[in-house]
Amino acid sequence: MATVPETEEQNSGILRRPSALQNFERIISASKGKQFVMFLDYDGTLSPIVEDPDRAFMSREMREALRDVATYFPTAIVSGRSRDKVYNFVRLDELYYAGSHGMDIKGPSNRRKYNRGNQSVFFQAASEFLPMIDEVYEALLNKTSSIPGAKVENNKFCLSVHFRCVDEQRWAALAEQVRLVLSAYPELKVTQGRKVLEIHPTIEWNKGKALEFLLESLGYAYSNEVFPVYIGDDRSDEEAFKVKEFLQHLVVEWKKSLMQGQ
Repeated sequence: MATVPETEEQNSGILRRPSALQNFERIISASKGKQFVMFLDYDGTLSPIVEDPDRAFMSREMREALRDVATYFPTAIVSGRSRDKVYNFVRLDELYYAGSHGMDIKGPSNRRKYNRGNQSVFFQAASEFLPMIDEVYEALLNKTSSIPGAKVENNKFCLSVHFRCVDEQRWAALAEQVRLVLSAYPELKVTQGRKVLEIHPTIEWNKGKALEFLLESLGYAYSNEVFPVYIGDDRSDEEAFKVKEFLQHLVVEWKKSLMQGQ
């Protein structure tokens, strides 16, 4: 159910999260001898948050830095945007792209340096929902057209209702319009991001699942040799943070089971 959107400060967890910069030496120590795998959100991480989501361009310096990172480490962009949109922003063929909150994944076929499993990666988690997503998109365009500043973005396997340019007094009205549309579609759910309502299928798939899938595709599913790094700025990234912690625990338990079987 859509709720009244929170303020930017309420939505951000930056004040209650530990600082990676303050713990940088500990991170470096824990990563020694391991293969880095980089996972990056796009909006707010590689690009600034802007009023018009269609103009969330990376700087030239950021693109060069991203290209350098991908030269040394397998690197993936994991975004709520459609995979095609993210690729059009980034334009680096050597990266893995997971769009629609990880529901649409594609990786390069020529990265044998890193890919220890499949030579190419392609996965779509919710293809059967595409007609419904298109139908809800049209309904939301109609319902929100009377609210100045509201923007509905079709990200193929999910939808984004942006309210960054909506007057705060109209936030509740916008959330109610979204709720009315979704009341006819119990197969879809809504979550909140930074001044955006995200609508996606109620399947067990998210950015965390995409991280697991990509690590498995790279051959690192149960490896203690890997050091996955995920950088994001929004609530949808929390699932990926949880997976990283779970994988560290899983590797320890897996190694214990192997020792017991010897």
